[in-house]
This record gives sequence, C-alpha cells and structure tokens, in this order.
Amino acid sequence: MKYENWNIGEFDRETAVGLCKNGINPLISVLLASRGVMNFDDARAVLGTETPEIHDPHLLADMNKAVARIKKAVESKERIAIYGDYDVDGMTASATLAIWLESKGADFEIYIPGRSDEGYGLNKVALDALKSRDVGLVVTVDCGITAFEEAKHAKKLGLGLVITDHHECREELPDADAVVDPKRQDCNYPFKSLAGVGVAFKLVCALENDYLSDGIIDKYSQLVAVGTIADVMQVVGENRDLIRFGLRSLSKNPSCGFSELLREAGAHSDRITTATVGFVLAPRLNAAGRMGMSELSVELLLTNSPDKAKQLAAELCKLNTERRNLELEIFEQATAMLADLKPDQPIILCSESWYQGVTGIVAAKLADTYHLPTIIISLEDGVGKGSCRSFGSFNIYRVLCSCDDILENFGGHEMAAGITVKESNINKLKSRINEEYTKHVKGGATFDLKLDFEVEKPKLLTLENIEALSYLEPFGSGNPAPALCMTNVKLVSAESIGAGKHSRLRIEKNNAYLECIYFGMPAENLGVKEGMHVDVAFEPQINEFRGKSNVQLQLHDIRPHTP
Repeated sequence: MKYENWNIGEFDRETAVGLCKNGINPLISVLLASRGVMNFDDARAVLGTETPEIHDPHLLADMNKAVARIKKAVESKERIAIYGDYDVDGMTASATLAIWLESKGADFEIYIPGRSDEGYGLNKVALDALKSRDVGLVVTVDCGITAFEEAKHAKKLGLGLVITDHHECREELPDADAVVDPKRQDCNYPFKSLAGVGVAFKLVCALENDYLSDGIIDKYSQLVAVGTIADVMQVVGENRDLIRFGLRSLSKNPSCGFSELLREAGAHSDRITTATVGFVLAPRLNAAGRMGMSELSVELLLTNSPDKAKQLAAELCKLNTERRNLELEIFEQATAMLADLKPDQPIILCSESWYQGVTGIVAAKLADTYHLPTIIISLEDGVGKGSCRSFGSFNIYRVLCSCDDILENFGGHEMAAGITVKESNINKLKSRINEEYTKHVKGGATFDLKLDFEVEKPKLLTLENIEALSYLEPFGSGNPAPALCMTNVKLVSAESIGAGKHSRLRIEKNNAYLECIYFGMPAENLGVKEGMHVDVAFEPQINEFRGKSNVQLQLHDIRPHTP
C-alpha cells in the first residue's frame, strides 16, 4: 500500500441522476456530482460548451506601456533582445514573442541564460553583453519580476526594459519601462494563473489588438498549451481554454518541430493529450535546458524545415537519455543519504558532485517519494544553487521570502522555486524551513490519496463511458483526471512486466473482469497476492493495441480489503 489513507469522496445520487436524464453520460454525471456540480448549467460550463474564457490583454497592468515601448522599438529599428528562461515555459514564451517580432521585420535576438553558469533570470553580465551587441530594448518572458538590481543596471547602461512574468511578486516592483505580471497587487486581470507563455501570448495579442480571432489563437495556441502544461499551471478558467485550443491544433496539424519530436519519441498520434505533452514533449524540450543547450529546443520550436526539425528532434531525444541517466545517479545518491533516516521534516541535501541542471527533477521525485518539501543543492566554490519542490499545502515561496536575509537570490511560486545560497548559510536555511514547516503543517504530512468516488458496479466502467471522459479534458492541476476506486475485488492474477519495473493485474467483481496496469510497481512489491480480495484505486483509461481497444485501470494504489 503506497498511501496511508484513501479519502473517498461521495456524490449526491439525485444530482447524478438528474444530470444523466439531461443527456450527460452516466460516468461523467457521477463524477461531476462528486466534484460539487449541482445542476445542468454548471455541468455545461465544466464540459466546455460555454463561451471560451479568453480575457482582454489590456486588462493587465502596464500592458499599454509595454505595447507602446515595443512598437516604438520595432518602428525605429531598435535591436530587441527577448530574455527568456531555460525551461519549457520560458522557451515557448521566447518563441511566441519571436514569431511576432519576425512577422514585423524586427531586428531581434533571443537570449536564454545558461542554467549552470548563469542561473535563472536577468543578470548583469548578460545585460552588459547585450548592450555591447547594440541591443536597445530587453523584453523578459517568464522572468524578471524580482530583478531589482538588474533593472537598475539596465537603466544605468541605457537599456530599455519591459518585464513580462507570471511568478509571485513582492510589494515593490523593478524599475522598468513596463512590468506585466497578473500577480501584481494592483493588477485587475481576472485570471491570475497564466503561465509565462500565457503572459507572452497576451502581450502579442495586445500588440496585434486582437485576442479572440481564430487566426491569432491558431498561430500561437500550440506553444501556449505546451508551455502551460509543462509548467504545471492550473488547468482551469482561461488556461483550460487555451490548452484545449492548443491540444486540438497539435492533434490535427502539429507544427514542424512538434511533429518531428513526437515521431522521434514514438508518440505520433492524432490525439494529443496533456499526458502526451507532460510525458513526451516537455521532458525532451526541457532536456536541452537542463544540459545547457536550450538553443536546440528554441530552434526546434521556430523551424519550418522538416529536415532541420528531424535533426533537432533526434538530438533532443539523445540529450533526454543523458538527462535521465544523470537524474537517476543523483536520485540514488540522495536516497542513500536518507537510507537510515525516516525524515518527517523538509528534505534539504547538498553535494559538490551534483549537476545543477537536473536537481529540480530529483527534488520533485524525492518530494513525491517521501511526501515532504525538498531542496536539492549543487555546491561550487562555497555557493549553492538549489531547486525547491513543495508538497501538499506548504507554500515554499512564502517561506523563502522569510529567509531573504540569508539567501543570495530566489524566485518561483508556492510549489516550486530556485535559490542561490552561500554554503555557510545552508544550516540556517534548514533550521528556518523546519521551523516554518512545524508551525504550518501540524502533526507532519500524511500520505493521503484523494479519490472522487467508489465504483460499486463494474458495469459503469464500459468502453463507451470511459471514452466519454474526454469531454472533461484537458486534465491537470485544478482539473485532475478521474481518480476512482473499487473495493472487495478479487485479484485474479498479477505479473511483473517491463523488465520487472511495472505490473499487470487482472481483477474480478460481480463476474466482471478488468485489466489493470501499475507503473513503477513490480508484482512482488504489491503487498497482496493472487486470490486475495483487495481494494484498488485507479484512473480508468482506454488501452489501444494492434487496432483493438479495451478498458484498462491505471492503478494509483492497491491494498488488502478489510470488511
């Protein structure tokens, strides 16, 4: 059993029946009722049949200033630098603005700092280099909201500066020509959870004075969807509609770069989902940034040459393999450090041998494994660069704000952040974070699994019903994929597959048999045996193999049944 507690939701049967009588699929009706939908109008809104929730970009504070400054630079042939970030959100944001600037014949370049040698965000050395190349205006995407000293340096150099970001703001803002961030305290934009690429798209919409036409949405929606999903933003409101548009476009007519990357990864399909982006596209695009070669991903996003795209896709897949090997090595070293411990406080580990480019992935895996906030720090010459990943409701960014006096730099949001800290201050950092964790997470973390409802009759899990769940997509943070359970089912068989890493199971209830897959869990570690009566927690899916489709339950957990 992976989770200590299963929190199984309930649903109002009368509501579910009412939705079903109004023509909504039975499985969807029960799921919506379990998530608090009470009437048909609310159900239609969730199912995406209402008018798309796309807002006027001019509602963003400073947007008019940003538009005026960029248009002035374009018209006067001033050289513009797009200053991005090395993750997928930052790279897709850079590509979004680049496509617009290129369409206007602007003189521009894309600058993305090196993850290992420069780190996240604006830095003075990079600004000096851009000034030496006759850049007159720097436009940041997905970074810059806490670049106070760097903004002063840009002004000293005579560089124009427009900041577009989506990360948490402090009360003070950098001194720039414009600062566009939906999280600004004085910003009345109705949707606060845009990704960096979402803000860049809004900038382009404002520059074009168009945000609703099919033309502008079709042109940029694939980049917006991929960046938003990769940055694990809330799949609600405006994000949900932007992602829906982008996934539809990716499925029907993927860009040259995305098409070749899907093909190279063996995932070319006419139905691209959030899972395809999250597990196929995003890791390969991210690999370039993690390995210090982010220009490869940006080039893939912008190329219109199939031959060039094919070459770049192959290089990205190769880099992704190297990234996985490095990540596994560091993860194993980190778990070895914790082998004799049973951590109940945030995990903070550091080493001089760890490659900084993959520490974020390792931190995320450790946070998921131990159900604790985690910081993994790469040390060099007495200075550590760390990746922070939170867990549960613990707001890591808020805690870092309280540690400002012992950090050299930091930035991020409530679930993920990056820090720069002197080695001599790491123990102080541990002490303060542990103190805040004890204060805000009383009794420690519990290993809870949240489930929508219990399926009492297996006949609800038909091929037709599960296929209908696609109407609820895209899934993601804020709109999770269905998580269901069945209790008191018989485990008919269980075998390890995939070189012993995963398991395939067959279960039976009420003379109905269902196939299950449990990734990352070999059969010998299930904690149950064939013939036992068990409970299973799962996401219902359709498995397609050799032209045939069948119902498959992707397990989240399994436990012995207790009457």
